[in-house]
Amino acid sequence: MNRISFRQGMLLGFALIVLLLGGVAVQSWLVVEHLVDQSRQSSDRAIQLMAAVQELGERTVDIERSARQYLVLDNPVFKQRFDEHLSQSLAVVDRLEGQAAEPLLPLLGGWRMVSEALRSGLDQNIPQAEIIPLLARMAELDGLLKQAGQRWIEAQNRKALVELEANRLRLGGRIALALFGALLVALAMGWWLVRPVRHLEQAIIRLGASRFDEAVTVGGPADLRQLGKRLDWLRQRLAELEADRERALRHVSHELKTPLTALKEGVSLLREEVPGPLAAGQREVVDILQHNVGNLQEQIESLLTLNAASFEARRLQIAPVRLSRLLGAVVQRRELHSQSRQLKIIIEAPEAVAMLDAEKMSVVLDNLLSNAIDFSPEQGEIRLSVSQADGLWRFDCIDQGPGVAEEDRQRIFDPFVQGQRMAPAPRQGSGVGLSIVRELLRAMGGAVYLLPQATGAHFRVEIPDAQ
Repeated sequence: MNRISFRQGMLLGFALIVLLLGGVAVQSWLVVEHLVDQSRQSSDRAIQLMAAVQELGERTVDIERSARQYLVLDNPVFKQRFDEHLSQSLAVVDRLEGQAAEPLLPLLGGWRMVSEALRSGLDQNIPQAEIIPLLARMAELDGLLKQAGQRWIEAQNRKALVELEANRLRLGGRIALALFGALLVALAMGWWLVRPVRHLEQAIIRLGASRFDEAVTVGGPADLRQLGKRLDWLRQRLAELEADRERALRHVSHELKTPLTALKEGVSLLREEVPGPLAAGQREVVDILQHNVGNLQEQIESLLTLNAASFEARRLQIAPVRLSRLLGAVVQRRELHSQSRQLKIIIEAPEAVAMLDAEKMSVVLDNLLSNAIDFSPEQGEIRLSVSQADGLWRFDCIDQGPGVAEEDRQRIFDPFVQGQRMAPAPRQGSGVGLSIVRELLRAMGGAVYLLPQATGAHFRVEIPDAQ
């Protein structure tokens, strides 16, 4: 079955379901047609039976009338009428016997015997006192035939209802089996088709998070297996490119740091006037060189820090973390920094436990809190809170500083980007803090946002609740 493609598997699954449900539908139609035909035949037999019984009763009245007239008047014409009516009645009796209504057969036999006795009696001119009971018996048999016919029709109706109920139960069982079979087919095809799609989704998520250590293995249909092989090739290619990038970055950083160190030492010797005294213009040039050398060294160290953060982001250590303790530890590390600015930090965290990478989350919150402290006015207030909504943990860091300029909002998380608005106090930074925050959150499946606010900056971090 592994050689079947995704499209062929879907078509096969739908075909099986259609065959199961279509087969039950055809059987249902055939059963309904059979019941309708049987009901039509039963109705026709009942109508013919009651019509024949009624006709026999009418013929019996004619027989009785012609027999009485013949007994009173002794006219051969009335005897001829009697014979005609009797022959017609016997034809009706034959028709009734041909309908195979078993309850009526003994009565029809009795009616036939009485008619023969009546005919023999008239032929032999027996006394009228013996003829009258025969006529009464014939009329009585007509009544009994009518009652027996009604009972036979009722019995046929009950039999039809019993058969209808049996067919209904049988048909219901077949429908239930067909639905169960269709459900099994749908579940089997869903498991066969959805499972590799889930593996593909997980593989793509791992690739997006730069986790190239686990091979991509996809089962199921042939085309999805081939797609899994392509993704594994892509994983290996991305791993090679990432390794080349890290290697090149280390080499470039090393090659830059070695001459930069020598340059820094040379500038320091010039500033200390070791080679000789400096004029005012020369000292100004040396100061400019020293400032730019320091900036260059800081940029290289920030680049290495960002690269290290990208590498560490692939290693997740998810464990239960008490949120109030996590925020408290982050604030405690920045206590001296905040006290120097006379800032008040408000923590709003529930006594809940979340499944997080505590170390990486601490780095994220520390970077956000550090920026908030740097940009907050003295004696200001910073709010650090945690809440839960829609299956996410939300961490909010809100300060009362100048905020982020509108033109900086789209690129504030890019590496080495610093906003146009200046902090109230001098600060050191290269603009990689928020980039590290974004990198770590992506690895944890989260995101960071800059929410609009009238005054100050409002950063929100969202992390999926792994519990």
